[in-house]
Formats: sequence, C-alpha cells, structure tokens
Amino acid sequence: MHKLFIYIINPLTYIIPILLAVAFLTLLERKMLSYMQLRKGPNVVGPYGLLQPIADGVKLFIKEPIRPTTASPALYILTPTLALLLALMMWTPLPMPSPMADMNFGLLFLLALSSMMVYTILWSGWASNSKYALMGALRAIAQTISYEVTLGIILISVIMLTGAFTLHTLIITQEHMWLIFPTWPLAMMWYVSTLAETNRAPFDLTEGESELVSGFNVEYAAGPFALFFLAEYSNILMMNTLSCILFFSPPTTLQPELFSISLLTKVILLTLGFLWVRASYPRFRYDQLMHLLWKQFLPITLALYLLYISLPTMLAGLPPLT
Repeated sequence: MHKLFIYIINPLTYIIPILLAVAFLTLLERKMLSYMQLRKGPNVVGPYGLLQPIADGVKLFIKEPIRPTTASPALYILTPTLALLLALMMWTPLPMPSPMADMNFGLLFLLALSSMMVYTILWSGWASNSKYALMGALRAIAQTISYEVTLGIILISVIMLTGAFTLHTLIITQEHMWLIFPTWPLAMMWYVSTLAETNRAPFDLTEGESELVSGFNVEYAAGPFALFFLAEYSNILMMNTLSCILFFSPPTTLQPELFSISLLTKVILLTLGFLWVRASYPRFRYDQLMHLLWKQFLPITLALYLLYISLPTMLAGLPPLT
C-alpha cells in the first residue's frame, strides 16, 4: 500500500507544479504585454487579476467540446492528449537539481520526444478533416522540423565539448566557466531556434492568431484546445530550463534549495525575454523564416561544429606552455 501511494504521489508532485507554472505564465504574459502597450491587462478576477488563469481554465474545461462531423473521432481526441503527455514527459531527465529519471542519454531522450511533437501537429490537422487545418499543420511541420535541425547540431556541438549525453555531466563541466562563453554564437542561435521551435512570436506562423486565424488547431475548442495550450506553454518553460542547463547552469556545489532558486531565476529571465520579443517584433514572412534557418543558421552551426571537433587536434599540435 505504501509503495502504491509513492507511485501515485510522485508523478503528481512532478506534474502539478508544472501545470501551475504554466497557468501563471499566461497571466504574466498578459500583464507584461498589457503594461508594454500602456493598458492594465487582467485585473478583475481576484486581487490584481491573480485568479484569472483559474477562471480561464475552468471556462475552457466546462465548455461544450465541438467536433466536426467528418473528423476522425479517436485521433481527434487522442492528439491533444498526446501533445500534453509528451510536453510533460520532456521534464523527466532535467536535473532541478535531481531528475525524476536519471538517464545516461538524457539529451537524446529530449530530442526524440521533441521530434514526436511533430506527429501531434500532423495528426491534429489530418484528423480535423479540414483543408485549412491540414494546410496549417503542413506549414507548422515544415517550420518545426527545420528548426530541429539547428537545435540538434547545437546539441551535438555542446556534447563534443563536454563529452557526455548526460545532463548532470553538463552541469559538472560548468563548475568553473559557463559554456555560454566559449559557445556564445551557438547560444544565441539556440535561443532564437527555441523561439521558432515553441511557435513563439516572431516565428508564430504555426498559429498566427491575429492574421492567419490559427492553423493546425483551428477546429479545436474547449478542453482539447486547452490541452494544446498547456503543452505549448509547458514547452516554453522546458526549453528555457534546458537552455539554462546547457549554457549557464548553477554550480552543483550549491545546496539543492539554492540550486533550484538560481535555476528558477534564470528560467524566468529567459521567459521574460520571450515575452519581450513578442511585444517588440512583427511576425516573419514564411520565406524569411526558412531563409533564416537554411541559409544562415545551418551553415554557421555546421562551421562551428567542425571547429569544435578539430579544436582538440589543433591544440594538441601546439608546443606546451612554459
């Protein structure tokens, strides 16, 4: 009975804080954007609008779900559930400071799960049985797959420098110097690519609510739409946490509480950067989006990857310091 209780309570203590963080991230985004645009934002539901995320969640989940009559019933419902499941599973190998699942190939696991997110987009567009949803899904897939190429090459470059796929090793190698200093061009491209990977402005071509009237999720409403929404914001927090671990991780010599506070502070700062970018930049055209990756990011990341591979050989040929 005790073991059964542990098996139930462990996932709950892991999932509930993520969902609460996602809920209040939506409030933070709305308040920050509103003050940048000289307005108040949510300020009616609860003190200072703090209960607005709860009201939004309750409203979405008690609304009547709408399903197109020609949609594929099983896949239509399964897809948003799978999107949220994958978004929550991606947190399992992240050391904060202790991972829920300590994996030798944690980075490979993250890459595999982020690649599977593409299927949720494709299936949602296909299962809706709507030409607009399908075209939106194809547009989203092309963007997501393209920027995963850059993310993968940057991860391989970091692995070449640290020598391990384990996330805990990444933290240990940054005891004396953050990886952002020797790899700052990669870190900048990583940050921009995470914006595109999580479908955030100015790369929000997958949804584009203001002009493009959504995309792959255009036929979704109520609870299923809320699941897509939770998955997207969970991915934003997860990507920023991974960015902190990769490039400026807190030292392991800190106590667990101080490690968590340091990591949380950096994640909040990176997330505020996401919101600031949304308030500042107009949306890219689709050809600009693809040009940025295939003709700019990809050659630079490949060149830097080859540099990091050849660096040990180049340094080995130098005379020893006296």
